[in-house]
Amino acid sequence: VLALDDAQEVLSSQRLDTPQRGESHSGQLAYVIYTSGSTGEPKGVLNEHRAVVNRLCWAEQAYGIGKGERILQKTPFGFDVSVWEFFLPLITGARLVMAKPGGHQDPVYLTKLIEDEQITLLHFVPSMLPAFLSQADEDNSRSLRCVLCSGEALSGALVRDFSRCLPQVQLHNLYGPTEAAIDVTAWRCEPGRYGDVVPIGKPIANTRMYILDGHLAPVPVGVTGELYIGGVQVARGYLNQPELTAERFVTDPFATSADARMYRTGDVGRWLSDGNIEYLGRNDFQVK
Repeated sequence: VLALDDAQEVLSSQRLDTPQRGESHSGQLAYVIYTSGSTGEPKGVLNEHRAVVNRLCWAEQAYGIGKGERILQKTPFGFDVSVWEFFLPLITGARLVMAKPGGHQDPVYLTKLIEDEQITLLHFVPSMLPAFLSQADEDNSRSLRCVLCSGEALSGALVRDFSRCLPQVQLHNLYGPTEAAIDVTAWRCEPGRYGDVVPIGKPIANTRMYILDGHLAPVPVGVTGELYIGGVQVARGYLNQPELTAERFVTDPFATSADARMYRTGDVGRWLSDGNIEYLGRNDFQVK
């Protein structure tokens, strides 16, 4: 129930002039988004404007996003993939098409929406991709030119299935934790290039990837180590959890800036001979 008399009284007391704002800068907080961890306890990640803008500007250039694109927004906003789905079309002049609530779980609906709205780019977590491929074909996906995958490991078998079903569409495998503004590595999938291995690719713009041993020393090519992330996309830390922040966000000894930090992911991987990274799983019991 809305009491209009009360509402009018409140509105009449509001200031009509523009409030003064402090100086804006790229290090200000853009959003707090929650992610689980090895204990299952949610923790709020503090991501700054420069981190998000870097990810968006990189994608604009990497995928050639412009006014002719139609990008589908279907990820619930509790997940950080939604951040680029919302803002990438808005900063590039592309069309933003929003799926209905719950539509991301309905492959029949999504396939029809892609056909009706002439979607050119969208995202799937790998576990949802087979359901989409069961409905998609070259006829009802003619407009589609690029599919991005992240959030889970992408298998070689699924890459081959995608290539057979939609040979005209590019498939890209991306990797990144919530603690580093969505994605930090990317690879355009080439079926069979590495056998059944699907790399997570190379670092994106203004991002550094390290694979280190237990002494924080870089490991040689082909040797397994823990993935660390450096560069502009590293988050500020966790909301109201200084001890956990100090544990996971550590000094970057490889950077020229004295205050540079890197994020310890808990993920395991190794360098391939061409500079791409192979993801090998977790070093703890965290469910991904």
